[in-house]
Amino acid sequence: MMINWKKAVGLTAAVAMLVPMAACGGNDNAASGTGSSSGSNESQEATLTVWGPEQDQDWLKAMEEAFEKANPNYKVTWKNATVSEGDAAKTVQTDPSAAADVYMFANDQLGTLQNLNAIGEVSEDVAQQVKDQNAETLVQSVTGTDGKIYGVPYTGNTYFMYYNKDKFSEEDVKNLDTMLEKGKVAYPLSDSWYIPAFYLGAGMTMFGANGTDAAAGIKFGDNADAVTKYLVDMVANPNFTNDENNAGLSMLTEGSVDAYFSGSWDSADLKKKLGDKLGAAEMPAFKVDGKNYTMKSFAGSKAVAFNPNTKAPEVASKFAAYLGSEEAQTKHWEMRQIIPSDKNLTDLDGMADDPAVKAQAATLEKTSVVQPTIAAMNAWWTPAETFGKALVSKDVNADNYQQKTQDWADSVAKDVKAQS
Repeated sequence: MMINWKKAVGLTAAVAMLVPMAACGGNDNAASGTGSSSGSNESQEATLTVWGPEQDQDWLKAMEEAFEKANPNYKVTWKNATVSEGDAAKTVQTDPSAAADVYMFANDQLGTLQNLNAIGEVSEDVAQQVKDQNAETLVQSVTGTDGKIYGVPYTGNTYFMYYNKDKFSEEDVKNLDTMLEKGKVAYPLSDSWYIPAFYLGAGMTMFGANGTDAAAGIKFGDNADAVTKYLVDMVANPNFTNDENNAGLSMLTEGSVDAYFSGSWDSADLKKKLGDKLGAAEMPAFKVDGKNYTMKSFAGSKAVAFNPNTKAPEVASKFAAYLGSEEAQTKHWEMRQIIPSDKNLTDLDGMADDPAVKAQAATLEKTSVVQPTIAAMNAWWTPAETFGKALVSKDVNADNYQQKTQDWADSVAKDVKAQS
C-alpha cells in the first residue's frame, strides 16, 4: 500500500522510541554491502535489527531461525521491531544511519529511500535472483532511475476486485457499469492510491513510459474531464459506496455491498468469511463518452532491503535476499497466505483454490501500470486525496467538474515542478 506522505513529516516520540540504534552491532568483515551471497566462511558475529509489520513478526522469527541453520558461521543477535512496509521510509528518514539493518518496504518509497542513502544496491547474484523469480513488472518495481536493483520482492502490491459470486457472474464483473446496475459496489474514491485507476485507464500518464522521467510530469490526458464527469455520476448512483478505511471488507462480508476493491492482504479474511461465495477478478471496464476503457491499478511490490549504513553488511544483505527467497516466500504463504511474487511458486497447497492468486496475476499482467517510485511522485498524493474527497462530498459536480479537473491538474503540475 502506498505511504501517506502528507503524514511523513516527522516521528512522534513513541515512534522514535520504536527505532532502535540498529546499525551498531556486529564484527562483520565484509564491507561491500552489496548483498553478496558468497561472503566469508569464517565465524562472524552480528547484531541485526529487522523491521516488519506486526502480522509478520512470527514469520520473521521463523525465517531468522532458518537463516541461522543455513548459515552456521553467522552468530546473529536479532532485534525485531514493528514497522509496516508503508511506514518504512518515514521511519528511516529521522536518521538513516540509526535505522534498521534489514527492513520490509512498499516499493513506491524507493526513490525517497535512495535520496536518504538508506537502501543498498543488491549484488549481481541477488539481482539475478530477483530477475529469475519475478515478472518484469516486479523487477522494475525495485529498479532505480540508475537502472540498478534495490531490494528483493516477496509479493506483488496491487489492487483488484473482490465480489460475491451469488450477486455477480464472471461476465458481470468485466464491466463496472453492469455491476452498478445489478448490485452495490464499494470503491475507495477518496484514497489517492485508488482514484487514478479511472484516469490511467483513459490515458493519463505519469512520468513517462517507465514512470522514471520527472521532467515528463503527470499528464491527465484528453479524457480527464469526461472521466471526472463519469465519477460525478458514479457518486450519485445509489448503488455506489465510497470505501473509507477499508470498510469494504466488512461491508462485503456482511452483505451491504456486493463488490469492493483491495489487494491480496485481505484474501485470507475474506475466504474465512465468504468461503465458496468469494470471487476475485482483475480491474473492470467502464464507459466514457461511448467508449470502453479498462481501469488500471498501480502495480508494485513489497520487498526487503538492507541499509547500506549497517555495520554488518554481509549478513544484512544476505538475510534481506533470504527473506525474498523461494523458501521464505513458501513459508510466508503457509503462515499468512501472502501470495508469492516468485513466478515459479504456482502450485503451493491452497493456491489453486485461492481466487486472489489468479486475480492478482491477471491484474499485474493486464490491468495495471507500474507505480512511479521517483520522489516527484510525492506531488500526487495530497492533491489526489483532496480531489477524491471533493467528489465524494459532491463539491465536484456536474456544474463545475471541468474547472475542478483543470484546477486539480494545475495543482499537481505545480507540485511536480517543486519536487523536481
